[in-house]
Amino acid sequence: MGARTTLQAEGIATRVVSMPCQELFLRQPQAYRDEVLPPAVRTRLACEAAASEPWFRFTGLDGTVVGLDHFGASAPADVLFKEFGFTTENVTNRARALIKK
Repeated sequence: MGARTTLQAEGIATRVVSMPCQELFLRQPQAYRDEVLPPAVRTRLACEAAASEPWFRFTGLDGTVVGLDHFGASAPADVLFKEFGFTTENVTNRARALIKK
């Protein structure tokens, strides 16, 4: 949400979609899914502090995922989020890079 605030302040239109269950989302009618994730919007960035691979089906070839594909690190959450790139600054920079493509 912090990245959205920063990007909006820069005049970059953004939208945040929360998808706690991919399977449930995929069971919805195509019209609904297209309303939530418009096919014409191809610049997409997903953030997932777990397996990143499943999110590429939603970001497509023009998008990216800020994700974590390993486990075993132990530290306070704020330390881990910074270490693995789950910060407002990193997500904002990744979004800017996508827009420049």
